[in-house]
Amino acid sequence: MSKQTRIEHDSLGQFEVAAEALYGAQTARALANFPISGRGPDADFVTATVRVKRAAAVANHAGGTLDQRRTEAIQAACDRVLAGEHREHFVVDRFQAGAGTSHNMNANEVLANLANRDLGGAIGAYDPIHPNDHVNQSQSTNDTIPTAIRLTVLAKLPRLEAAVAAMADALAAFGRAEAATIKSGRTHLQDAVPTTLGREFDAYAYILREQGDRLRTAAEPLHRIGLGGSAAGTGLNTPPGYREAAASELARLTGRPITPHPDMAAAMQSLADLAHFSGQIRELAGELTRISNDLRLLASGPRTGLAEIQLPAVQPGSSIMPGKVNPVMFEMLNQTLYQVQGQDHAVQAMAQAGQLELNVMMPALGSALFDAMDWLTGAVNAATERGLHGLTANRERARDYAMVSVGLATLLNRAIGYEKAAEIAKESERTGRPVADLVAERGLLERAEFERMVERAARDGRVDT
Repeated sequence: MSKQTRIEHDSLGQFEVAAEALYGAQTARALANFPISGRGPDADFVTATVRVKRAAAVANHAGGTLDQRRTEAIQAACDRVLAGEHREHFVVDRFQAGAGTSHNMNANEVLANLANRDLGGAIGAYDPIHPNDHVNQSQSTNDTIPTAIRLTVLAKLPRLEAAVAAMADALAAFGRAEAATIKSGRTHLQDAVPTTLGREFDAYAYILREQGDRLRTAAEPLHRIGLGGSAAGTGLNTPPGYREAAASELARLTGRPITPHPDMAAAMQSLADLAHFSGQIRELAGELTRISNDLRLLASGPRTGLAEIQLPAVQPGSSIMPGKVNPVMFEMLNQTLYQVQGQDHAVQAMAQAGQLELNVMMPALGSALFDAMDWLTGAVNAATERGLHGLTANRERARDYAMVSVGLATLLNRAIGYEKAAEIAKESERTGRPVADLVAERGLLERAEFERMVERAARDGRVDT
C-alpha cells in the first residue's frame, strides 16, 4: 500500500491508517502491535468469520434490531468478500491479542467500510454503518471467534477426508493387484509366517478408511456453536430468537447442520471439542507415520535392503552418489507428520490454558489446527500422487524371501509339534539352509509339496496339504 494515510480514531484516540485500506484504526494498531509471524489469517478462517457476520446481520434484522437498509448493505459487503474480493485487507498476524479481538475488528471494519462505500459514504467515516454498532451487533469476540474456528475446521475437513480416502484407494488398488504375491511376514523385524503383499496393503487401506470415519465422528460436536452467547455466554444485547436465526443462516451458508450450543457459557469456557478433534488428527498422523515408514522399509535397497516394492522415481537421490534414488515422497510425508503432531501438542496446551469465562489462546490454537489440516491434506495428496501411483512389486524378490524364511517352521507346528519345529528353525538359522530343504531331508514333505503349503498358508491361512 502507499504511504499516504488518513486519521481515524477509536477509544484510545487517533491513529494513522493507510489511505486506501478498507480496515480502520483498530486493525492498524494490531499491525503495529503484532509484527510476529508475517502470516495473515487463514483463508478459510476469513470466510468463516465473514459468514458469521452475515448470519448475525440476518438474525439481527429478524429480531428487529437492524434495519433493512443496513442489513442489505452488510450482506452485500459480506457476499463480495465471500466471492473472493478484498481479501488483501484481512491483515492481522496470526499471533495477536488474546481471544482474537483484533481479527474480529479487522472484519468489522472492512465490512463496514465496504457497506458504507456502497451506500455513498466515505471510507473511515463509519456512517451510516459502524463496525461495532452494526456489523458487530449482538456479538462479542467471545462468541464470534470460537464459532469461526469451528466453521473453519468443518470447511477444511472434506479436503482432508478426500486426501485420506484417495490414499486408501491407492493402497487398496495395489493390494488387489498383489493379492497372490507371496512374501515373508515380519514381526519384531524378524522372520515370521508367510503372508501376501495384498494382505499387507489391504490392512493399510483399512486403517486409513477407519481413520477417516473417526475424523468425521470427532468433528460432529463442532456443529454446535456458541454464537448468540455474546459476552461471557450471557447472551447480553441479543434480541429474542437471535441464536437460532444465526445458526440457521450459518447452516444455509455452509451446508452443515449447524445448531446453537445447549450451554453458551460452556461453549466459551471450553475448547475441548477442538482439542478432541486435534487429537484425532494426531492419531491419523501416527498411523500415517507408521505406514510411511513401512513403505520406506519395504522399498529399501535396491540390493542391500528388502526391495519388495519399488517406489516411483521422482528425482535423483544424491548429489554425490550417481544413480541413487530415494523415497523422497514418504520422507516428505514423515517430516510433515511430525510437524502435524507438534501442532496438536500446541493445541492441547492452549486448550487447557483458558481461565474462567474465556480461553484467550484461540487465535494461535486455531492457527495450529488449521495448519495441521492443510499440511496434512497437501502432504497426503502429494505422497499419493507421486509416491503410490506407479508403485510396483518385486514379486520374485518377495517370494524368494518367503521361501528362505526361518518363520516357515511355524507351518510344522501341528504336524510335529512346537519343539521339533523350533529345532528345524534353529538349524535353518544356524546353517543357512532353507526350511523346505530340511523338511524334505527329514522325510516330512517333498520340497515342492512344502512350497505349496507355504503358498496356501500365505493366501488362505491354511497349512493342510
